[in-house]
Amino acid sequence: MDRIVQMRAFARVVETGSFTKAADSMDLPKASLTRLVQALEARLRVQLLTRTTRKVTVTQDGAAYYERTMALLSELEAIDQGMLHDQSKPRGRLRVDVTTLTGSRVLIPALADFHERYPDIQIALGVSDRAIDLLVDNVDFVLRVGAVQDAGLVARRVGQIQFCTCAAPSYLEKHGTPETPEDLDREPHQAVGYFSSRTGRVFPFVFHRGDERVEIEGRRRLDVNDSNAYVAAGLAGLGVVQLAKYAVQNELERGELIPLFPGWHHNAVPVYLVYSPNRYVSARMRVFIEWVAETLAKKGLGPD
Repeated sequence: MDRIVQMRAFARVVETGSFTKAADSMDLPKASLTRLVQALEARLRVQLLTRTTRKVTVTQDGAAYYERTMALLSELEAIDQGMLHDQSKPRGRLRVDVTTLTGSRVLIPALADFHERYPDIQIALGVSDRAIDLLVDNVDFVLRVGAVQDAGLVARRVGQIQFCTCAAPSYLEKHGTPETPEDLDREPHQAVGYFSSRTGRVFPFVFHRGDERVEIEGRRRLDVNDSNAYVAAGLAGLGVVQLAKYAVQNELERGELIPLFPGWHHNAVPVYLVYSPNRYVSARMRVFIEWVAETLAKKGLGPD
């Protein structure tokens, strides 16, 4: 048992790049985790990690040992899942991170259905628009909208989202109705920008018409990095917004937001559940993937 704990401690240091972060993710004091790794190196008589005051790096021997360690730990988890639990009743804890609007407006309202089906699965649900590092944050899944940039991760497409460009009646009364997307770059119009928490990059407005594709930065006085705040800014008349149509469907039907540019459209953006290839896909993970795909489909957000 001590050997397995040592291996897990070493793997978490490699994945997080830090003894402190690894200790936090395993709910251990840093000193205890350090002793586990030191005991492992002493037993193997090999230096697995190189430590400096600034960072931790993996030695060549450590990298090779990590690859074999992960294969063994994944196999152990598979054995536990297969032997200790009835696969018809998945159980255990899942840590999932989802985008703000998808979490608050689609998944959370439907979670009672998931709990009724799988009462023995506990979910730690992170809801944010910030970028999550699966390994560093020790997360089973992240739900992300748009292309997955890291080719080393497994991405399961579970849905797609349609976007719309709209503005509040109060904005249109004050500034007039823009007739073309390019009007957003000219006075008197204003756009509300949405920027990445990780890079600070403001995402452009994207429009399609036939084979034509247009990107617009827009004149902006306000940029936000939270989806709920972005919706609120649009409703407050602070500028034109381009956002997920499902998130404001009720507001569109009530006339609280007015769709713009009827001759233009927005291509659907894919939604993915993303996880590490080193993580064993347990029964609880499989049923959660299926449930998310089913829930998105019921909301008209299916992948096809």
